Amino acid sequence: MDISSASITRYGVCQSLSALAAGNLGPVELAEACLARAHQHNARLGAFVDLRPALVREQAQASAQRRRERVLGRLDGIPVAVKDSFDIAGWPTRAGLPRVQAEPATRDAAAVTRLRAAGAVLMGKTALDEGQLGTHGQSPHYPPVRHPLRPTHTPGGSSSGAAVAVASGMALAALAGDGLGSVRIPASYCGLVGLKPTHGEISAVGMMPSARRLDCVGILAREVRDAVVLLQVLAGYDAEDPFSRKRRVAFDLPDLEPGRLRVGLLPDLSAAGANEPIQAVFSQALDTLDGVLGQQRMVDFSDWDFARARRAGLLLMEAEMLHTFAADLVDAAHPASPRFRRMLDYARGKSAADYVAADRMLDVARLKARRLFAQVDVLITPTTPQGAYPIDWPEPANAADLTAFASLAGCPAVSIPMGTLPDGLPAGMQLVGPAGSDLRLLELAEVFAAALDAVPAFPLGDAGG
Repeated sequence: MDISSASITRYGVCQSLSALAAGNLGPVELAEACLARAHQHNARLGAFVDLRPALVREQAQASAQRRRERVLGRLDGIPVAVKDSFDIAGWPTRAGLPRVQAEPATRDAAAVTRLRAAGAVLMGKTALDEGQLGTHGQSPHYPPVRHPLRPTHTPGGSSSGAAVAVASGMALAALAGDGLGSVRIPASYCGLVGLKPTHGEISAVGMMPSARRLDCVGILAREVRDAVVLLQVLAGYDAEDPFSRKRRVAFDLPDLEPGRLRVGLLPDLSAAGANEPIQAVFSQALDTLDGVLGQQRMVDFSDWDFARARRAGLLLMEAEMLHTFAADLVDAAHPASPRFRRMLDYARGKSAADYVAADRMLDVARLKARRLFAQVDVLITPTTPQGAYPIDWPEPANAADLTAFASLAGCPAVSIPMGTLPDGLPAGMQLVGPAGSDLRLLELAEVFAAALDAVPAFPLGDAGG
């Protein structure tokens, strides 16, 4: 193990910014440490599918020059990974597909533009499920993506490589996409913070579309405060994004008082698919948080079919991907996998009426969220029904059942580490709030994370599993 690179990359965004500001760390030194981690671990863990060290060093040197001139961006010198569903000018966007001769993007995605403007060092493109469709985190066209603590296990998907890069010290944060839970699921499995903001809060222009009413730019980080900084850098109105929110007022201020909090809990986690180990860790976490949970009440979800809602969102994705990946589906020289074709063929066999019925589930979700958040300030659930599992196991059908509600309703949701499962791997707690409550939710997540004290020691993976 390279002690120096592990030591330099053990901190998150905010602590590293402090070290950079104090002169205790330089942008080039930090970038080299992340590159060293990638050199040591990427072949084994499969986080990056496109890593260009020369460009990383060029960006780090430019950041060092800006620091000498004292003209800095908010994230100046911070290494950030980018999921390979976002355009980076001059780089191909493959989205987990066998696009051997993919044309380079002509311009950056809107979120990438904001990262550059803030001085972030873009580390490279990270792995994901084929066509970003799945929660397993694997694509048959690329090397396996492995959990840093247990390389025999999946880190979750679809933002698998992004999560592994952050957890293992190849980057300090990551830009990713969350349609039905693709940021929060790997965050839960890997002990990270995963944020899905209010739908439309961050521009999705230049992100490979899956389902327009679900597509959401998300953030993976090690600490809640890191996610706050990244949200403030990335959020903003974009006239080119039809779902971008032109806010007339600012975010709801982070002014919730935990002692007076109205917390909603599901009455039966088994009915929502959560297995016994997840329920046990969640129950223990609630006991730990008892002093800050305020008024706890069971909320009625008897009218919400978790599996049916997730399947509705999946149908919307599959149907729209028939259009997004039309060229890939007819590329006989570089064919998509049988699994990917079967999933899209399922949508091809559905009628327009079936699509409309699925689309209306989003309206049902939004109305349910309105009723729910008239009664409570926050809904708290486990992030996933199960923890990380072996790569060679079948993908659980219900992995996104608990994350899908916030996606369908357009609400912000954040996953934080809540404890460790009996097998030694992390598990996450999900906080969901009403649309526009992103900063309130993150403030509450910070309070909960401090009380739970369940964040693993980063970087993960030095023991080799």
